[in-house]
Order: sequence, then C-alpha cells, then structure tokens
Amino acid sequence: MRINLNQNYPIVDIQDNLVFANNGNLVLCYKAELPEVYSLSETDFEDLHGSWFQALKSLPAGTVIHKQDIYQKLHYSAERLPNTTFLEKATHQHFKGREYISHQSHLFFVWPKNKGLNKSKYLNPFKGIPKAIPGKMTEAVESFTAAVQDAIGFLNNSYKLDFTPLKESEILLMTDTYFNGFNQGFDTDIVLNKNLAQIGNHYFDVLAVNNELCFGDTVSSSKTNDAFTSDDFVFHQGFIDGLGLNLNENHIVNQIIYLDDKHKWRKLLEKRLEELSKSSNFGTQNKVVHGKISTILDQINQDDNARIVRGHLNVVFWSDRLADLSKIASRVKTEFKELDIIPYYPKGEERKHYLLNSYCCFSSNFSDNDLYVTDLKHTLCLLINNTNYKSDATGIIFNDRQHNIPVIKDVWDENKRRIKARNFAIFAPTGEGKSFLANNILRQYFENGVRLVIIDLGGSYTKFAKLYPDQYITLRYEQGKNLGINPFYINSLHDLSPERLEDLTVFLLELFASGLKVAKAQEVALKKILQHYYKRNVSETHSLEDFYAFVQQNKETLLDDLGIDKAYFNTTNFLHIMSEYVGDGLYSFLFEVSEDQSYKIEDKRLIVFELDEVKDNKEVLSVMLKLIKSAIQRTIWRNRAEKGIVLFDEFAKQLKFENVLESVEFYYQAIRKQNGAIGIILQSINQLPSNSTSASILENTQVIYSLRNEKGYDELVKRLSLSSHDLNQLKSIKNDLKGQRRYTEIFMKIGKESNIFRLEVPPEVYAAYLTDGSENETIMAIYGKTNNMETAIMEFVKQKFQKSYSHT
Repeated sequence: MRINLNQNYPIVDIQDNLVFANNGNLVLCYKAELPEVYSLSETDFEDLHGSWFQALKSLPAGTVIHKQDIYQKLHYSAERLPNTTFLEKATHQHFKGREYISHQSHLFFVWPKNKGLNKSKYLNPFKGIPKAIPGKMTEAVESFTAAVQDAIGFLNNSYKLDFTPLKESEILLMTDTYFNGFNQGFDTDIVLNKNLAQIGNHYFDVLAVNNELCFGDTVSSSKTNDAFTSDDFVFHQGFIDGLGLNLNENHIVNQIIYLDDKHKWRKLLEKRLEELSKSSNFGTQNKVVHGKISTILDQINQDDNARIVRGHLNVVFWSDRLADLSKIASRVKTEFKELDIIPYYPKGEERKHYLLNSYCCFSSNFSDNDLYVTDLKHTLCLLINNTNYKSDATGIIFNDRQHNIPVIKDVWDENKRRIKARNFAIFAPTGEGKSFLANNILRQYFENGVRLVIIDLGGSYTKFAKLYPDQYITLRYEQGKNLGINPFYINSLHDLSPERLEDLTVFLLELFASGLKVAKAQEVALKKILQHYYKRNVSETHSLEDFYAFVQQNKETLLDDLGIDKAYFNTTNFLHIMSEYVGDGLYSFLFEVSEDQSYKIEDKRLIVFELDEVKDNKEVLSVMLKLIKSAIQRTIWRNRAEKGIVLFDEFAKQLKFENVLESVEFYYQAIRKQNGAIGIILQSINQLPSNSTSASILENTQVIYSLRNEKGYDELVKRLSLSSHDLNQLKSIKNDLKGQRRYTEIFMKIGKESNIFRLEVPPEVYAAYLTDGSENETIMAIYGKTNNMETAIMEFVKQKFQKSYSHT
C-alpha cells in the first residue's frame, strides 16, 4: 500500500484549533506544557491524576481523548545561547550539535461522526469518505466544544499543567510531519506492506496495549525511580515514564480513551458475564476475563464516579536503520515488563492499521478488538505527565539532568512570576564547588549588564574579573597604601543629590561616631556642613583630608555661619577623632587621594572587596565595611533602573566581624526598594545563628542553591521549610568528575519550584572559574607574563586540556 499525502489529505478545514477531518470527525487540538522531569513527588503524581480524572469524567459520551507524546533525536542548535564574549563563545561552541531527545505533547478531543461501539477491524482512513465541511455546528457539537473548554480550564487551574490551543500552522505542520515520517528536507510517500512500514528514509514499527489481559495486577499514578532511589529515600517517576524521555529513541506514545455510555456498558458487561459463566469451565483465560469483568461491574455499581472507558496505548518507533527496530522493540518490551504489562506486537494489516490511526483525526477508527475495557481512573495512570527541562526567555545557563544540554533559568524573575525577592544563597561544604558555582552565576549576570559588588575573603573572583580589565576594581588593604577609593569625589555639583549627601553623612557618622546613638539633629547638622563645603570648594579636589582641613580652618565661625547649635555638632570632638585618618594620623594612608581619579567606583561595573588581609585589624576592617556600604549606595543603589547584586562570599567567616549580620539584614531590607539582589555563600546553614536577624534574611531569600553534602541536609530542610521531595532531590545529587562529560549536580529552588540541575562547562570556562591549587597558579603565572587573562586561559587550555579536563 502506497499513500500520497497530497492526494489524500486528512484535513478539510481548520477553524482556530478545531479541525474538520475528511472522515467527518471534529477534533479540538491543544499543546501541552508539562512539568519538568524529576520535579514531581509521589503526591504531585497523585494530584495530577486526580486533576485529569475530575477534568475528563464529565465529558459527553462518545468523546475520544487522544494524548500524543512525540520524542525525537535532535542536535542542540545553541541558537539561544549568547555568543559575544570570550566565555560565551566557548560555551556556545562546546554545546552546539549535542544530541538530545526533544518532546512535544499534544492533547486532542475527537467528536467522531460514528459513535458506535463496534467498528470494522480494518478501516482505511483515506478511502470512501466524502470531503465535505458540515453546513453548520449542531447543538451536540457546540455542547461538546463547551465541555472540552471546561475540561481544559480545569486542567489549567492545576498550577503544574498548561494547555494552549494549537494554531492552524502548528496543526498543519504536525500533520505533514507525521505522515512524512519525520523526514527532514523532502516530502515522500507512505509505503505500508505486509512485512515493512517505511516512510522516506525511516522504518517504522509499533507495540500496543489493546486488551485487558495485557495488564498485570495493578497500575498506579507513579512508581519508584530505581536510578535515584537509595536505601534511605524513594524517588518517584510516572508509571510509564520509562516509555517517555528515558527510552532515548525516536518514538511516539499514543494513549487513546473512548468515553462510552455507562449504562450501555453495564448492560453489555452483564450480558458478557452471563456468556462467560456458561463457559468458565472450558479454559483458564475465560476465568480470568470473567474475574476482570466482575470487578469492573462492581466498580460501576458501587462507585457513582466510576467512568467505564475503552482504551488503547501504543508506542510507535522508527529508525533510519531497519536493523535497529528489533533493538528498540526489545527495549520497549523491557519497559513494559517492568510495569508487569505484556504488549501486543501487530504485524501486516494490523500494524498498518495502528500506524495510520494513531493520527489524531483517525484515532476513533480502532475496533473493539483493539481496545481494553477499564475504569477511567485506571487508564489515566498511563498518561505521561512530565517533559524535558524548560528554558526561560532569559536567565542563567545551567544544564539539564537528562542530556546535559543548556537550560536557561530566570533566577531574577523581573515580572515576579515565581518569586517576590530575588536574593539567593549557596550552601556547600569545602571542596564541593560553591565558588565555582558562584563564578558561573555572577559572570553571566555581569555579561548581561548587572553591576556586582563582591565582598570576598579568598580571591575567588580574580581571574573572572581580569577578563574585563577596564570594568572592575579590586579594593584590598595593603599596609601603607590607600584603598583606591575616594567617597568624597564628585564630577560636579550636579552629582551632589540629596541621596548622595545622605550616603556621605551616614559614612562620616559611622566613622567618627561608631557605636554611638546619633540623633536626627546631628545628621542634619553634618549635612549642612557638607553642603556648605562643596559649595565653597567647587574647583578643588574633594577628599576626606580636604573636608577635615575645611572644618579646621572654619571651626570658629562654621556653626554660626550655618545657624547650627553647638549641641548638635561638636567640632572639637570631630577633629580629634578624624585626625587618625588624615595628615600624620595612624590610618591616613587609607584615604590618601592619588593624582589619577579615573578609578572612581561609579565607573566600575564589578567591585571586589578583599577582606582576608584585614580580618584581624578591627579598625581597618571597620573602615572597609563602611566603604563597602558607601560603594553599594553609590553603585548598586544609584540607579533603580539598573540591576545590581551584592555577594557575601565565605559569609560565615565574615560573621565574626562586628555588626556584619545586622548590616546584611539592612541590605536585605533596603534592596527591596532597589532593582537588586543579595547573595550569601555558606558551608552550612548552621553557620547562620538561630535568631530573628537570620530568620529575616532566610525569609527574604527565595532562590536556593545547594551542592552535595555528605553530612546530610536535615538542618537545611528544617530552616528553609523544604518539602519531602526537595529532600529526596537533595539526596539524589550525584557528581561525575571522571566521565566523558564531567559535571556537578546542583539542587536549585526558585520560589516553590525545585529540581536538580547540572553544571558542565567547557575547558575555557573551567579555567576561568578555578579558585586555588596548582592549576590556578599555572594560569596566574602565564597571566603574569602576558598581562592578558584570555591569552593566559587559552594557553593553559592548550597545554592541559587537549584531550580531556576535570574540575573539582
């Protein structure tokens, strides 16, 4: 048999998502957006099963429901990956062309022209049907359409499912692709012979579940996922997920459900039972069927919600090599065996019948001999309820757990669909790669135009920063050298906004009135003095020392000139305390102004404060923390339209610094009004003290990353109120640092959504993220000679990674 689709097109007309088929059937077509694979718990699967049942049980008798899941081997195009910077280009090239399985899920509701229970065994859908559009929509059809829309509305109210009407172009493309055998680049005929089913370069075969005897004792909404389950936890997957993405072959899973009249079935089953009773002694199969029909009748009679259906499940698969079909068939049989299901293997006319009628317009053509009889709840266990990892329109690139292909996740969430606060926390013990992960997140943010302020204790961001030599500044304490920052610097008086005066006032008050409670009157007095200083010194270089000199020179008349009561500003006290930071003072070098003002922090998009060298010097550290606050206020919070991130690395060590926790809480509260985010990195959540301040910080942290922790995750679950499935996901984390595709796994939770992601990077990116060890020293040594980080990384990769690479 040879079919030319152009001469036998199955569609007469399309109105919106309603198809008028050439056999008189009407089909409403929808595209399904399903949850990500591995993201669902046992309870989630049960809830989805319940949603399906509630949505479908009230559809009118005669409706045929067809869920079709299409899986194809494709090559990753990388077209959505950025390809501009050095590291972006390396990432783009690394993943381009990688093989993966794509998944499209469709849901069709068919209103058949013929709604009888019995069909001819073989019905050629392309012959003998007049191609005519119905003159008008009948009342029954309008009622059917309204019922389907109600069902779709109910399903969409389940926050995990989303169904949208297929467009005309999508329906036509789906039809052409199906009957063209998923061949690319040419149109071809369908050749269906007794021993061969071929469309173009592809050979097809099918396995099916078509009667009650195929099933074992039970079906369920989910089953144990053996790949991730361990002795102390159980990871779940959908009941037939083994026939979905995990099959890793070109195939289609078709589940077709015929909703029949309940009362008609009761009469038919009672008659069938009576016939079997007379012959039950003539064979064990009759006894088995008798028992199953008795069970179905009991359900009908006892459960008012029971909905008896006829159903059909098949797996269509194909390959460009005929010899591969038997191997794929063997894998499909193995998956069925795991489910205690014995599939039927159609041949000849039967196979042709199954292949053609697995197209949505023809799925009403299956005969009673092709259908099993069961309850709707039973057959809904055979639905596939998840899909590939889904990329957002913008975000940070990670990798999926299925194929290690890039997945873009929007962890900023501009429109607040998933989170209200974009603050994040990274939890991981030493050596598990938390700085590596932080580099990956921050580098991508930075390249997307986000300003960064990093408070660091270990030089973890040195190489990353040096890739952008004109855009970063590192502020670290070195004995006798200034910090490279002048809080008093302005370009002109136009820069002296009320916000800038407020910031500078807070900075000075914290410097000379540290630990003291400052009254509002003192703040106002200091703001007046600062404003007077800038107006009197328009052309001069502004600095702390210059401001000190201004106050000293005008100390006799300054307060009177500005109408400030001496009780509100103690000039003598100010000059005495601040003398430590100017002239010959002990810490005057911290605020010395160099001749070159081009390094002012407002011009830098990446500011790194390295505190490791000053962690034991309380005075210098205090100044550094004040400068950090000044830097954040002058950069991240200067422009609300501009995105900014403040990161506290090695946060537990920083907590030893006085008032750090309270300062961070201040940032968390203030960041709400800005277009920014706060990030903290901890080895363990226990490093955060159990108090109200920490609770406030965690409450405002809605993006969570956790790497593997051999000591367990109990405290993380407790303090972050994680679900039982979150814990199962955490326990399932497995890294592969020796295989061909090396990766670490990351638990990531964005609001209520959680899953395990992977981090696989090309050699160039790996080299850029290294934070310590001999390899890092090698790169920095090359950089010392070349003074170019891109060149250093490329040279290192050339030496080290010609064959393979690893990261720890």
